[in-house]
Amino acid sequence: MKKYLKLNTILLPLISTSVLTGCSQSVDDLYAYIDQAKSAYVGSVKPIPQFKPYESFTYSAAELRDPFEPAVDIEDETDKDDLLSPDKTRPRQPLEAFSLDSLRMVGVLEQGDNLWGLIEDPKQVVHRVKVGNYMGQNEGAITGISEGEIFLVEIIPDGVGGYIERDASIAIGNE
Repeated sequence: MKKYLKLNTILLPLISTSVLTGCSQSVDDLYAYIDQAKSAYVGSVKPIPQFKPYESFTYSAAELRDPFEPAVDIEDETDKDDLLSPDKTRPRQPLEAFSLDSLRMVGVLEQGDNLWGLIEDPKQVVHRVKVGNYMGQNEGAITGISEGEIFLVEIIPDGVGGYIERDASIAIGNE
């Protein structure tokens, strides 16, 4: 073991000296390249642009109409009575539980002078309807029945707080 320690004490300084002397090359070419790069044309930086100063604006709209108030004055009680609206007190009929496009006309039934329409609901139950009955979810009142079509008038919201009437129909075989 002593031989190995003696050998290490002699070899270790010799090896480290030779390694360190191999790394000490001249770096003069590196300094020459750095000086050349520094002396090369760098260019110029554009000056900072000048901005216009902020001009403040005072908005006064006290004399204008409030945009959140309705443009039409509907507060008058006499006008409310004349407006179209669905009858909330009327008892609902079975076909008003379904949307109009889910109902299908499957035929007509003539009984004396009366013409009845035959409507199939999504549950495949056939209902007999006549003029004056309601169907669909928009207060659709049946106004006429022909051999191939049932005509309705629906009451739908107009988007500004009121209601409008819209004509609709269901043709036979409508799927």
